[in-house]
Amino acid sequence: MPGTAKRPSAAHTAYTVTKELILSGELPGGSLISEGEIAERVRVSRTPVREAFLRLESEELLALHPKRGAVVVPVPPGEAADVLELRLALERSAAGRIARTGLPTEYDQRMRDLLARQRDLAAAADVGGFAEADEAFHRCIVEASGNRLAGRFYATLGDRQRRMSISALRLRPERLPLLAGEHETLLEHLRAGDTAAFAEALEVHLTATHGTPH
Repeated sequence: MPGTAKRPSAAHTAYTVTKELILSGELPGGSLISEGEIAERVRVSRTPVREAFLRLESEELLALHPKRGAVVVPVPPGEAADVLELRLALERSAAGRIARTGLPTEYDQRMRDLLARQRDLAAAADVGGFAEADEAFHRCIVEASGNRLAGRFYATLGDRQRRMSISALRLRPERLPLLAGEHETLLEHLRAGDTAAFAEALEVHLTATHGTPH
């Protein structure tokens, strides 16, 4: 029927469920999973699960081993530092452009809303939810600059950011309220057009959670 929403395919459902298990940390690096486990969880046959696993292998989240199953690929050594370097460069550049053109009202409000959500998630010690809101907040900074190429590239880092954040914060949920406060400070610097203060606060913010990008 016209206007009826198209249901996701079985392969896509298996893909999204498995990917969520990996990114959330429920399946940590080194975990062995089988097509049968996911097929049973999603209630589909093994064929779409095999397709999903191949897609996740192409994204370097799974390593497939015939007759054994699939192993969740741990975060490679050095990847966290690479991601942090890119984030710092992109967000600093975005802040510079925002300082010249102003912070669009739409993004100002969107980041305010995300801050309110982060405070609620921090109060609930919801690390997974906070990691999603954290990624969305930082992506907003880049998108608010109006540089569409930078925004699209930054979005490709989203899965890695989320996985890194969950890994770093799972053992330190007490940091969640502090991170929400640091985000508020970043937004204040953006509103004021203070690029230097933003860059300094951003580096302190990221390295306190993930370490130095060197």
